[in-house]
Amino acid sequence: MPPCFLPASMASQVAQLPPPPSRPLPVINLARLRKDPATRALAIQDIARACREQGCFQVVNHGVNKSVMKGALEAASEFFELSPEYKELFASDDIRRPIRYDTSSRDGISKARSFLKHYANPLEDWEQYWPMHPPSYRKKMGEYTVEIQRVSMQLMDAILQGLGLRPLYMQEKLEKGVQFLALNNYPQFSHRGDEVGLAAHSDYGFLTVLLQSSPGLEVMPHGDDAWTAVPFIPGALHVHIGDHLEVLSNGQLKSLVHRAVLNPDEARISIASIHGLSVDEKVGCAEELVDEKNPEMYRESSFQDFLDFLPSNINNYKRFVESLKIDKA
Repeated sequence: MPPCFLPASMASQVAQLPPPPSRPLPVINLARLRKDPATRALAIQDIARACREQGCFQVVNHGVNKSVMKGALEAASEFFELSPEYKELFASDDIRRPIRYDTSSRDGISKARSFLKHYANPLEDWEQYWPMHPPSYRKKMGEYTVEIQRVSMQLMDAILQGLGLRPLYMQEKLEKGVQFLALNNYPQFSHRGDEVGLAAHSDYGFLTVLLQSSPGLEVMPHGDDAWTAVPFIPGALHVHIGDHLEVLSNGQLKSLVHRAVLNPDEARISIASIHGLSVDEKVGCAEELVDEKNPEMYRESSFQDFLDFLPSNINNYKRFVESLKIDKA
């Protein structure tokens, strides 16, 4: 699924900004969520602060075995090394296909990347559409997606509690919701080309959990006017807020603008797992977060609405969440 991009004028401005980080990006020990109630409460506070102040954080001790993460990166890398003829079997202009391969030369959005995108939750519904080559792809990627879905549920519960919502808020809908995988293959930086692999954008869903093989992800934390490189921490997962969580929180949280730059030392693989409600399930502002002082700020929408939005957004580069804001004038 193509992400929602910034206006071209803004994208060109932010691309020229200097990169010094103004503040360190949070690193959350996720094991604290599984400790005693007091420790869990403090961990939820840390996650809530990271979401509110910067829109992203990294997690360690998340319970996903390093061999599972390594296997997913290997499976992705091996897929991109396959023949163009095989990869083209998954090429399509239809963004509603359950699996789709494309390159920057055709998608009109990426600067320099090839990608494979497909659904993953529930695994038994979608695995049949996944590539059969490399032979280990379905096994390795399946193990990874199940683990990341588990982590995303832990994170969503903590984030929603951090907003003051009850424990396990929307749990059943989230468990049955969309998990959408975007496997990205970025070439090594060349001085003859653009250094940006994927332009500035935000993701549509509630959460994105990202695994990267090497540095290249840059974020613009809330309140900053410069890009910050996300440090590469072996075994860590990067987490950031999506458009629909901004809507659900009634603007208390903001979706994160981020981009990918090409690594000067090596080609790079990233696996983004985007989590949201089911395709037709509408997301609106949580009733508990709306009152006279905090009126509803966004129209409700679904993943299907996002897909409908994409064709009309070609060459407009408007972020999806911007189209949902209610005009109070």
